[in-house]
This record gives sequence, structure tokens and C-alpha cells, in this order.
Amino acid sequence: MSAVAPPPAEVVAQDVALALAEDLGSGDVTSALLPDIADDAYLLCKEDAVVCGRPWFDACHRALDPQVRIDWRVTEGERVKPGTVLATLHGRARALVSAERASLNFMQTLSATATTTAAYVAAVRGTAAKILDTRKTLPGLRQAQKYAVRVGGGVNHRMGLFDAVMLKENHVRAAGSIAAAIRAARAMHPSLPLIVEVESIQQLRQALQEGCDRILIDDFDAAMRREAVRIAHELPVDRRIPLEVSGGVDMQTLRAIAEDGVDCISIGGLTKHVRAIDLSLKLGPPPA
Repeated sequence: MSAVAPPPAEVVAQDVALALAEDLGSGDVTSALLPDIADDAYLLCKEDAVVCGRPWFDACHRALDPQVRIDWRVTEGERVKPGTVLATLHGRARALVSAERASLNFMQTLSATATTTAAYVAAVRGTAAKILDTRKTLPGLRQAQKYAVRVGGGVNHRMGLFDAVMLKENHVRAAGSIAAAIRAARAMHPSLPLIVEVESIQQLRQALQEGCDRILIDDFDAAMRREAVRIAHELPVDRRIPLEVSGGVDMQTLRAIAEDGVDCISIGGLTKHVRAIDLSLKLGPPPA
């Protein structure tokens, strides 16, 4: 896959500064026991994973030792096997140890998100469905996790509440109808993407007639979902509105949903239900 652009350097630096501040506090009292000499270290992956988080890992170590040398043996987004040495480092021993936990936290979490996303993307391969994330991210790490989703082959949904309008049942109830809610949103935010959640075939028809950028069919059963696809595909190709599915999606249901012909499947678990990838940073040269 082509390289995925990480968030701006200042975003990475801010994430790292917060992580180091909460870990180091007034100073690392344990690493101070080590001689302050140059030493080697290596980063080891202990399970199958898609590697993600190199910018944060590098920034953690360079924040404490600007002269540290980090030699990566794998690329961002590369799938690796257990026992793979991902990188070697050479720098001040105390700084290597002090940056260890924060750097690993970023790598473990972001590699987990990328690995999970890659599994979902692989499961729908051969269909037209794209795998989307949600706003169910770890607080303070949204840009980082959404970057990891892209590294895993997924597509980002809206970044937050500011870059797209998403009409849900409360908005429709307040406006009186799907059509009225769409018109109000278009009038107030004409330049922003508009996503509309519908809860019935009747609401779907209203949204298609009024027009928007994407329609979310939330918690439709299989028969309703297939009917929604059929109705949406009645429009000419140049006027077709993509359908997104959310809710009730897991590895057991994913393929069937994709094969029904929907365009997008959004999954909160990509960023919410992550299990950290098992990595470790060890002082000394890597094993032969």
C-alpha cells in the first residue's frame, strides 16, 4: 500500500509531551541508577502485527536524547511475524530507559488499531465496501488512532463534531422530519459534508429524495438492508448516495453485510476495543 501521511509534527510532539510528562513527572528516579553511558537497545515484536506508530516512538526517544540513533528494520504499515526486531537504537542508557514506556505505549496501541483495521479490511476484500472508523477513540489520541486506521487500510469517518454534519434521530425529531432537518443543515452549513441516519425504509426514501452525501442505515436487519441497497441503486450512478452500515457489526456478520452491496461499514471497535500488541524494548544488541 502507498505511504500514509501521519498527523502534523506538532500534533505528534504534543501527544509525546503529554505522555512523557505524566510518566516522568519530576524525574525518573529509577533510570538515575544506571550509568549515563552510551548503550544499544532493540525493539522486539512478539506477535503477528501491522506496524504503526513510528513517528511517536521516534519523538519520545528524541525528546530525551536528541542524538539517539534509531534504525528501523521495517516500514510503517508492514505486517510482521512474532520475533521480528523492528528497530535498533543507540543512545544514552538513561534516556533509552526513561522513554521506553511512553514509546511502547504509542507503538502498542497504534499497531493494535492498524492490525485490527487490516483484519476487517481483509474480510471485505472483493466487495465494494470500505471500512470506516468512528469517534470512539481514546481521549487525546484521535488523530493518532485515525492515522492508524488509515495505515491498516481503513477510511476515516469525520474527525470530530466540526468537519461534517451528521443528522440523527434527535435532530430529525426537533426539525419535524428528515426533509426539514436536511434543509436546515444545508442552510446553516452549505460547505460541509452531510450524513443522515435513517431508521426506516420510509426515512431512507425521504433522504434519497432530499439529497445528502451519505446515508447511515443503522441497525437494519438483513432484509431491510438489501431493500435499502435496491432502492438506493434505483438512482442514476451520478446521483447515487453511498449507504453506510453501523451497529451489529463484527467478524461474524461483516462479510454478509458487505456482500449485500453497501458502500461503507463503520466500526467503533477499530479504536475502542483495541488490545495492545505485545512489544518490548530491551537494552543490548538484538539476538543473532
